[in-house]
Amino acid sequence: MPTNASRNTLVLPLLGLLVEQPSHAYDVATRLCGRYGHLSVTRSTVTSLLKALERADLVAARAPERVGNRPPRTVYEVTEAGLADFSRRVVEGLSDAQVASPDFIMAVAYLGILPAGDAAAILDDRAARLGQRLTDLRQEPAGVPEAYMLEVAYWRNVVAAEAGWIRILAARIRSRDIDWPTE
Repeated sequence: MPTNASRNTLVLPLLGLLVEQPSHAYDVATRLCGRYGHLSVTRSTVTSLLKALERADLVAARAPERVGNRPPRTVYEVTEAGLADFSRRVVEGLSDAQVASPDFIMAVAYLGILPAGDAAAILDDRAARLGQRLTDLRQEPAGVPEAYMLEVAYWRNVVAAEAGWIRILAARIRSRDIDWPTE
């Protein structure tokens, strides 16, 4: 875990799950593993992050609850500051994350927290920046054999695929083809 727990890549999906439903650490860890199998998640990391987020006033702990014969568990819920931080993280992930990165994917997972018009505008901006990157990637150095530049061709395709998908998603949001939860 980074020295500053707020920079941990699990914070965005963890807050997202708590926005959906207040939960205890074990439940959050189980849901993170089930929904995001590509993330490395342990219960101890989730517990540590929840405590760090509580100290930062992004989540609040309820009094421990006992269900049946199970030991008492502390349920966490997102605070107003946590919701604002979560929205900021989504916007930053959509705007600034590297192409095809887990940070971008996690931001897309929670795009619905934003108003539809804002989401579409942020996506349009990203697609425009990716379009510029494609233009820059097309300018290959003169005299370098293609065999030594294959990664550039690969990266062009990755950037083009993401830009195309984003443009389609933004259009679908604007046309109301997707039921938008925050409207």
